[in-house]
Amino acid sequence: MGNVMPPEWAPQDRIWMAFPAPGYSLGESEEEAAEARTAWAAVAGACVEFEPVTVVVDPSEVASARALLDPRIELVEAPLNDAWMRDMGPTFVHTESGDVAGVDWVFNGWGAASWARWDLDERIGVFVAEAAGVPVVDSPMINEGGGIHVDGEGTVLVTETVQLGEGRNETWTKAEVEAELGRTIGATDVVWLPRGLTRDYETYGTRGHVDIVATFTAPGQVLLHWQDDPEHPDYEVSRELEAILAERFEVTRLPAPATLRDGADQEGGWVDWSYVNHLVVNGGVIACSFDDAHDAAAVAILERAYPGRRVVTVDARPIFDRGGGIHCITQQQPSPAPV
Repeated sequence: MGNVMPPEWAPQDRIWMAFPAPGYSLGESEEEAAEARTAWAAVAGACVEFEPVTVVVDPSEVASARALLDPRIELVEAPLNDAWMRDMGPTFVHTESGDVAGVDWVFNGWGAASWARWDLDERIGVFVAEAAGVPVVDSPMINEGGGIHVDGEGTVLVTETVQLGEGRNETWTKAEVEAELGRTIGATDVVWLPRGLTRDYETYGTRGHVDIVATFTAPGQVLLHWQDDPEHPDYEVSRELEAILAERFEVTRLPAPATLRDGADQEGGWVDWSYVNHLVVNGGVIACSFDDAHDAAAVAILERAYPGRRVVTVDARPIFDRGGGIHCITQQQPSPAPV
């Protein structure tokens, strides 16, 4: 049968994160740095209430990390460019024996984005797998953990502008991508979405990661980011994606925040804030909040989607300001599978 990536609601041994490192993550001022450190620490603190958490910390940030992180959280040191563990870290899978392994994709800064640096982060997949004590599954494919979502039964959601997009696997065919996803994570059914959210194609975007657009909550069940304001360009994106997903799955619309644009006066760029970008943990869900009129409704939908789990929210605005959300900065390590 080979390797299989379990769903995010499967039992987990721990959550992996990275602490913001000097450079883009921390910004250009002490105020920006404090905001980033506090936001990442808040997510780690929420996670450790449910299960163990390990945070990779650049040597220059150890003192800051120890001052802000819950003392129950384990710290390991490694040089870092950035702090998006979902993308630079390994994707954990079950082997045929039920043991855990880590897939090390090629990480090149989201398609060699002009603003990105990845000479250190490209090594974190192997580093984390070795720190976790699991074997490494090497892959020649440029990919990130935020670019895939699985149901645990062989179905995976991807987007054409990521796996086949500029700066990634431009010379590959869909069949070649599907074969590699089959070899590495056990994909038997690859569902191609044409694109992601509008903001994700601007500077500091990932060019279409699925993890702010749609996610499985159970086999056959999908939560979809739903923008219902026709002024926002994602109004059309939501409808295009729903038409595709509804042919295969039961789709639940997860309303986008009421906020449409950046800034207190909402005169900035279109936001890509998304409640889809949440993390499932043992017994809980760590969800994004935005001090928004739709926060409470999103929590209620997540509670229904994950019965028996406690939904905890963390203000994700500082994380989205830097290009992602709670799911993007975390990576779950599943427990070994019973055989």
